[in-house]
Amino acid sequence: MAMGGTFLTHNKVLPGAYINFISKARPLGTIGDRGVVAICLEHNFGTPNEVIRLDSETLQKDSLKILGYSFQDDKLQPFREMIRNAKEILFYRLGGDGTKATATIEPLTITAKHPGTRYNDIKIVIENNVDDDKKIVKTYIDTNILVDEQMATNVEELQANDFVVFSGTGALVENGGTNLTNGTDGTVNGTSYSNFLDKIENYSFNIIGYNGEDEATKALYESFTKRLRYDEGVKATCLLINYNKADDEGVISLDETSKDLFYWSLGALGGCEINESLTNKLYDGEISLNTQLKKSELEEKIKTGIFAFYGEKDEIRVLKDINTFTNYKPDKNQDFSSNQIIRILDNIGNDIARIFNSYYLGKEINDNTGRNLFKAELISYFKNLQAIRALDNFNSDNLTVLKGTEKGDVVVDVLIEPVASMDKLYMKCIIE
Repeated sequence: MAMGGTFLTHNKVLPGAYINFISKARPLGTIGDRGVVAICLEHNFGTPNEVIRLDSETLQKDSLKILGYSFQDDKLQPFREMIRNAKEILFYRLGGDGTKATATIEPLTITAKHPGTRYNDIKIVIENNVDDDKKIVKTYIDTNILVDEQMATNVEELQANDFVVFSGTGALVENGGTNLTNGTDGTVNGTSYSNFLDKIENYSFNIIGYNGEDEATKALYESFTKRLRYDEGVKATCLLINYNKADDEGVISLDETSKDLFYWSLGALGGCEINESLTNKLYDGEISLNTQLKKSELEEKIKTGIFAFYGEKDEIRVLKDINTFTNYKPDKNQDFSSNQIIRILDNIGNDIARIFNSYYLGKEINDNTGRNLFKAELISYFKNLQAIRALDNFNSDNLTVLKGTEKGDVVVDVLIEPVASMDKLYMKCIIE
């Protein structure tokens, strides 16, 4: 019998080979991805009051069964605008207390899977099968779009699909086509938005948005965002329309004259990487909008913390990538009004918390060795940020990791210099 195994300390009694296999030390943490937007909308199809993840592939392939419309339908324009720049949409359908559309083809009862007026566009056709006694049960939407087809003799054999549920007992009867009726969308009020915010708090996202005009709801979103940022340590931002009174780096106020570009702005702000800026970004969506403003008007937008657009119908661009923070302070200067800088700082906050919680919290001893491991992790992380040009002039000598007051406390101090894109040129030409 071969003797040996692995070891923790050099205390073995039996002769043999004691060999440990370990990974070469390397950084565990990475720079987190951006691109997740959270939105709730009034919609007339789909699962109500639940968060649904939608990416570009899902929207293009499965929008009919998830949202009730083909991807190119006018009804889904907000989703197309968002997904141009966002990687993922966390969508929550408002108004789930409506009624389900129904139809009866005796002895078969057909009930919409969820409440909503879109289900009134569903038609059930039952045809004879020429090969045997079974019937062909077809589910259509918009009269001629076949979304499900089943063969059965009796009602009990039918299976629910993404659009309707079948019930009843007895033999199926031929029917040329019967539409579902009486589906309603339900009501939306302040409680609806509160319920959405309660749900979405359990998800990770970069930006959340509300495109309405109700001031109370705007204030609700503002409070939610500030609580996440300053009480919970979750670095997410919020896009509202005409709400620069928030005066906060976490709240972005879209210009009232550009509200039609809300969904594109939400996707662009959420999807913009930390080493990028939206300043002067070309709007590449589907909406035509004349945003001609005087120079003095554009200056006022910037001074008052408004995220605005400029240009003409054939070329609309973001004026400046800013948030609502304008009341500068000694410990928060004008840098904090830049969304690019806030994206960098927010990513650092989210990433360092994730790295510490995943790999060090409760797992690493708070001694010199443990703190030096964590310090090396942080140095690697900040150097990666500098490599992608999100930070400049990082010096590891400006980072300290010390033991705090309590035995488990770790205190980190670091000096960083976030970068910003070029947006103003001052040039002097001397001619001889």
